[in-house]
Amino acid sequence: HRGIAHGCGLFYEGNKMHKLDWKLVKEEALVNDQWMHFKKQDYQFPDGSVHGPFYTYSIRHTVIIVAQDTQGDFLCVKQFRQGIGRTTVEFPAGGIEAKAVDQTVALEAAKRELLEETGYQSKDWKFLYKVASHATLADNDVYIFGAKNCVRVSNQALDETEFLDFFDVNNKQIETWIQAGQFEQAMHILAWFFWKQEE
Repeated sequence: HRGIAHGCGLFYEGNKMHKLDWKLVKEEALVNDQWMHFKKQDYQFPDGSVHGPFYTYSIRHTVIIVAQDTQGDFLCVKQFRQGIGRTTVEFPAGGIEAKAVDQTVALEAAKRELLEETGYQSKDWKFLYKVASHATLADNDVYIFGAKNCVRVSNQALDETEFLDFFDVNNKQIETWIQAGQFEQAMHILAWFFWKQEE
């Protein structure tokens, strides 16, 4: 038998079983506010040795929406991303305010974010995938949704810290941007691939 026993931190190679989970032995909060819990941690490894520091953070779970209008075009936004220091093209997205999150809660957040960022709504939603945003550093999940037949019902209603433009674009242009490295965010590229699988 060869493979991973999911959920229990065990790995089997041949007839030999390896325990792979780390044990948290020390944690210090470096930042803890309404936006982020940034932590410094020491862990005991499977061989009994203790190593650190490791740095991880907790932030809100998020949603990404691949939204297609009634003409078959896709709604994208442009906004500045301070991590890379430039404006990017991406899909509508945002944080989930609730602490307890499931698909129903995430869907409501997705509907809200789409409306706020673009003024569009849809009655044709589909959950596509849930993925860990950055398993080495962060503990939040990204919920990816598809929305078809989106229609404009209002103007944007952005938060005070949001400055973004939205526009519609065809399938070919998104593919071109991805191939050229101009659609830069990994989770948004992943969202596109999951959308394409549903076609």
